[in-house]
Amino acid sequence: MNTMKLVLATHNRDKVSELKAVLKSEQISILTCDDFPAMPEIIEDGDTLEENALKKARGIHQYTKLPVLADDTGLEVPALKGAPGVMSSRYAGDQASYADNVAKLLKEMAHIPMEQREARFRTVMVYLDDRNKIITEGDVSGQILEDVRGRGGFGYDPVFYYPPFNKTFSEMTLSEKNRISHRGQALLKMIKALRENHILKEV
Repeated sequence: MNTMKLVLATHNRDKVSELKAVLKSEQISILTCDDFPAMPEIIEDGDTLEENALKKARGIHQYTKLPVLADDTGLEVPALKGAPGVMSSRYAGDQASYADNVAKLLKEMAHIPMEQREARFRTVMVYLDDRNKIITEGDVSGQILEDVRGRGGFGYDPVFYYPPFNKTFSEMTLSEKNRISHRGQALLKMIKALRENHILKEV
């Protein structure tokens, strides 16, 4: 059976681990941006998650000439008027660490009571090749805690509490998180769409 080459449009090893865990049963040979060290950096300056995901997909496909899977993810907090949103990965600055972003979020929400700390993770995912463009989305609702909990995951996972599991994303196993997370949902929808369009074979 032919194996499809697919470039994951990211240097983020945590994101790669999550995506690979879901894609491992597919007939796919996975590459990442790290496999193309001379590839120019793509500036994510879009106003929406979809714009950023499309920009990454187009830029990387143009450079590699291979099928690309790109996504952009935002944490949306109604009490902060939707922030950090499209700026989630650089909420505390362009070179911000995960801890920097979490610290800023907790500081911004310090005076917000628990019943008003609702939040939503949202992912827009784009597949692009020479003939196809497919877009899927996933989202999951939860609450922002006042302190970090758990050691797994990445990004805002230590403060994103998911009531049905009574856990933060950081307290979940990778399989638990992928089953219900925004990125996991978007990816499962993408796999379904790729099969329906005969880009991926049934396994």
